[in-house]
Order: sequence, then C-alpha cells, then structure tokens
Amino acid sequence: MGVYTKTGDEGKTSLYTGERVEKCSLRVQTYGAVDEVDSALAMARAFSQNAEVKKKLFALQKLMPMLMADLASIGQKPMIQMEQVETLERQMDEIEAALPPLRCFVIPGDTKAGAMLDLARTVTRRAERLFCELSRTEEVHREDRLFLNRLSDYCFLLMRMEDMGDTAKELRV
Repeated sequence: MGVYTKTGDEGKTSLYTGERVEKCSLRVQTYGAVDEVDSALAMARAFSQNAEVKKKLFALQKLMPMLMADLASIGQKPMIQMEQVETLERQMDEIEAALPPLRCFVIPGDTKAGAMLDLARTVTRRAERLFCELSRTEEVHREDRLFLNRLSDYCFLLMRMEDMGDTAKELRV
C-alpha cells in the first residue's frame, strides 16, 4: 500500500474506529494539535543536552499515539489511564522539588530544546482548549483531559530543567 490512499480527497477522513468525518471537524483538529505536540517533543528530544530530559521525553512520546487514538475513537475505553496522569504528577513533584523556586517570569529560549519544550507547552494548551470545546458536544475521556492539563505543566518543568544546563545535571530526578 502506498502513502497516499485518495480516500481523503473529498475532505473526509476515517477515525481510528472507522467513522468517516470531515477533516475540519473539532475531533480531528484536537488530535491534530496533539500530533503537533508530539512533533515539538521530538524536536526537543533531538536538541536536548540533558540525558534525563531526553529519557523523559522519549517516554512521553510513547504516550502520544495512545492519546491521539483516544481522540480518534468513538465509544472505546480510554488508552490513557489515571496511572499515566499520576505518573506525570509524581515526576512533576520530583522535578519541581529539585529546581530552585521561581522568582520571576521565565523567558524561554536559552536552549533550542527549551524553546521546543515551550512550544510543546503552548500547543498542548491549544489542544486542551480544543478538547474542552469538543467535550461540549461529543463524548471524550476525562483521563485525556487531565493528561493534557498536566502535560503542559510537565513541558514547562522539563524546559526549566533543560535550560539550567550544567546546573540541571546536579538536579537530575
């Protein structure tokens, strides 16, 4: 089978569960935004100079297809579970405890990976807003909403960890 199928030539696409929907549907826009998050995470991992950040990003990227599958499915049990949300929360608590307290606004861009993590954070926020709008008219999973909400904060903390450079090597969690 080739890369192109021609099944989307009329502006429709198939969900993971087989339903045909408009490519401009809110559901497609939402999982498309999550796909963008995954790309930003990939860029951050490619540029990262911190082995612990790279490891955490790789683990996170393994969850993105599950989140997209949840959003591209109707009537299925969620693939993202509370366990993944709780894992993010635990890791965020550990990272935040190891980082110095924030005393001012953070200006991203000290490192390429940090800048990409900030982009991932903002695209995650957009995905979350789309998700909330989608939830007003269609059934979605609470676990996915919670995961998206935690993910943007997690990206922020990973950005801080990456941008600390050599200091972050002492803060590995």
